[in-house]
Amino acid sequence: MHTLSRRQLILLILLTLVWGLNWPIMKMGVTGYPPLTFRTISMWIGLPVLALVLVWRRVPFRIERAHWPELCMLTVFNMVAWHTLVMLAIPTLSSGRSAILGYTMPVFSAIVGAWWFGQKLAGRAWGGVAAAATGVVLLLWHEFIQLSGAPLGVLMMLVAAATWALGTQLLRRTRMPQTTLTISFWMTVLTTLWMTVLATVFERDAWAWPTPSVWAAMIYNALGVFAFAQVVWLSMARDLPPIASTLSVMFIPVLGVFSGALFLGEVLHWQDWAAVALIMFAIATVLWPSRAVSAG
Repeated sequence: MHTLSRRQLILLILLTLVWGLNWPIMKMGVTGYPPLTFRTISMWIGLPVLALVLVWRRVPFRIERAHWPELCMLTVFNMVAWHTLVMLAIPTLSSGRSAILGYTMPVFSAIVGAWWFGQKLAGRAWGGVAAAATGVVLLLWHEFIQLSGAPLGVLMMLVAAATWALGTQLLRRTRMPQTTLTISFWMTVLTTLWMTVLATVFERDAWAWPTPSVWAAMIYNALGVFAFAQVVWLSMARDLPPIASTLSVMFIPVLGVFSGALFLGEVLHWQDWAAVALIMFAIATVLWPSRAVSAG
């Protein structure tokens, strides 16, 4: 188990707020606007801001040629698959439930870590995984009928979550000597180029000048997600044990559900409140300090 420092805890709270509120914001942004184009413009706006952060922090941009194959692999599993599949799925699903499906990632991460990488988890960590999984099921309780009408969207979100889980495990084990900020910048560059190609090929005929509300959603994504939250997440995923970094962000879909209810009028049920308790328990299982063993 791992105890977060004060700085990590503050960043986690900010990360949760930014990403949690982003789900209904994205839903509003892609309603009536091409989703891949929405993401592409957001990334192009956020990329120079992220570059300025590197300059301000005096972080080198350079990545040696020998590390580019691993960088490309990390980009595919951490960003390319996630951004592509999520943006295609969101228009078919409610914002809150999209967040829930996306944040099945911690469950996938625990399974991938245990089965693929031989990661041994303490009993209470498995309890946290089980609680998180149960919370997700409860949050989806009233959506099974609706979800059955959008199976492709559900499948894309689950594949995105599983791919992200594998990417988190790979990032944790990377031997690249560069800082997380440098890696994050170049992963964003590669993903931005990929999303630009997709938007041009598949959505060019639907391009239109964004409305003020769409521009606001894009700017929120550019600054909040790509210049801040994404970097914070990658740093946590690289610096913390995988189970701690993944379950610690499980409150994000809860915030997504409740912000979706507030801004989009989605109805809450008792299952939603029960899920909050379960997910809070899941977070506590990995963040609550273990009792120190006294010296005999």
